[in-house]
Amino acid sequence: MKFISEILEVIHNQAAQRFELQIGAFTPVLDYPLQGERIAFTHTGVPTALEGSGIGSFVVRAGLDYAREQGYKVISLCSFMVAYIRRHPEYEDLLNK
Repeated sequence: MKFISEILEVIHNQAAQRFELQIGAFTPVLDYPLQGERIAFTHTGVPTALEGSGIGSFVVRAGLDYAREQGYKVISLCSFMVAYIRRHPEYEDLLNK
């Protein structure tokens, strides 16, 4: 069995200020605006048909990894993102406190 990362690629759509996947007719997303040296993650959207598949976590991880690579502090305004960071404390250092 292949892992999600082996078969899907998260696209960083900078013009739309979001990370996205294309899975058939579905487009899971992680929306953000940049605010200087901070990135505010505002919404994780996963179509109902894909909920529970790990797709939301996959997109959120891509956004957090991008924030780390760019040296951004994270403002988490999305409840899914907040819960993800609680479960993955290796990303807590990115939070803008």
